[in-house]
Amino acid sequence: MRKGRIKVEGAVYHCVSRTVGGQFLLGAPEQRKLVDLLFPLARFCGVEVITYCMMSNHFHLLLRIPTQGHLSDQTLLQRAEAFYGRDGLLPSLAREDLRQSGSISNHLRQTLSSRMGDVSAFMKEFKQRFSRWFNRQSGRFGTLWAERFSSTLVEDSPQALQTVASYIDLNPVRAGLVSDPKDYPFCGYSAALAGQAEVRRGLMSFLAGRSWNSAAAEYRQNLFTTAGAAGHSDKQALDRDAIRAELARGGHLSPPEILRLRLRHLTAGVAIGSREFVNRVFHSHRSHFGPRRLDGARPIRAVPLPHLNTLRDLRVRAVG
Repeated sequence: MRKGRIKVEGAVYHCVSRTVGGQFLLGAPEQRKLVDLLFPLARFCGVEVITYCMMSNHFHLLLRIPTQGHLSDQTLLQRAEAFYGRDGLLPSLAREDLRQSGSISNHLRQTLSSRMGDVSAFMKEFKQRFSRWFNRQSGRFGTLWAERFSSTLVEDSPQALQTVASYIDLNPVRAGLVSDPKDYPFCGYSAALAGQAEVRRGLMSFLAGRSWNSAAAEYRQNLFTTAGAAGHSDKQALDRDAIRAELARGGHLSPPEILRLRLRHLTAGVAIGSREFVNRVFHSHRSHFGPRRLDGARPIRAVPLPHLNTLRDLRVRAVG
């Protein structure tokens, strides 16, 4: 039986969802629609989008789910109006409650707030809204997404977030679509360079730069150091075969080079971060694991990322 998803208040998640059968159903209009749906829903739910990447048969989201405090009636109404429109049913009911009794009813408040502060509720709403739009546009029906989405709990630390965010933004490079993620219009890095304020804030939340210009330079250097020259998009990075061969020889590669490979640890590792963080997650969710297991942290065996550990010990097809 499938165990429940590991959830932690005030956490960061790397979420991945794939189309049914891995079909390449998502062209540029569909990828643009995913982005258009993402941010209004994130604002409504109080979710922070750190970065994202929309591909032709899957998408990646790096989401910070803040601890949800009590929302005032006015804040709840503003979020509902921003997402559903002023004339939407739920905002209209909320305004009626405020006119009649001076407060939003407990039932309506629960209906609205149940979609906030929960990664599963957010992903369900996001995927369902896109599916309805996609099926109307294409004249199809039935399931669009393969099973449930996968999520990896990510330590909210600069090292862990830098690694996972870079991995997400380098997706189109790994797929051979572009040599520089700034040229791929449906990833967070490109959107931030184009002025998307929410992704800029998300990336700056783990970068040292205090202004966007200095943070952007820092992030770009982290994306391209050794693997490609920072600031020189015409310099080719090592290809995947060369990276695998170098790893097999025991060569010392930089994290940007390693992130040119598909690493299951970052999408299926359950939790990723420092040894201390992963062990805390393990002990707080002890019932998810067998009685013989004494601790949680496992090194990423296939590649040299010594500052990171995962909760799941991946041995087969860990590197693709």
